[in-house]
Amino acid sequence: MKIEQNKVVSLSYKLETEGDVIETVTKEKPMQFMYGVGYLLPKFEENIQNMSTGDKFDFTLQAADAYGEWDDDAVFDLPKTVFEIDGKFDSSHVKIGENIPMQDNQGNRMYGTVEAIGDNSVTMNFNHPLAGNSLHFCGEVVDVRDATPEDLSSSCGCGCSCDDDCDCGCDCNDENCCC
Repeated sequence: MKIEQNKVVSLSYKLETEGDVIETVTKEKPMQFMYGVGYLLPKFEENIQNMSTGDKFDFTLQAADAYGEWDDDAVFDLPKTVFEIDGKFDSSHVKIGENIPMQDNQGNRMYGTVEAIGDNSVTMNFNHPLAGNSLHFCGEVVDVRDATPEDLSSSCGCGCSCDDDCDCGCDCNDENCCC
């Protein structure tokens, strides 16, 4: 069976960037997802399309095809008052290096990383942690199967279901997501 739209795919792989291993997923505990619903990077899906169980892959995605180029305009100094709870700065959660869920003026959810904390402001970086990096994937297709009706109705493609308390990063207002 070949990888195509609405097939459930299991992969093992190693992800490297700049020579560093970022993630390793084994055959014993493969990553499982529904192909074609937007869970993976589009260029990643292009590279594994039409593969079958046992096929091996080895490819590199350039930054523009992965998490984008580094964007200096995605780093902001925000007033410390943004991070207050009951009039007091939330120092228990707002720490350098922490990823904090935030919302923009249009209600879009996003994560930002605390880069610095000053007297009156907090420097937040909204670039993806892998922005500006090429990603090298090397792995194997562990399994490909037809999606069951349950797969199609209860998952946004991230492997979670409506009953899970997950942080899959999908937009829960998206028609493909039920989280």
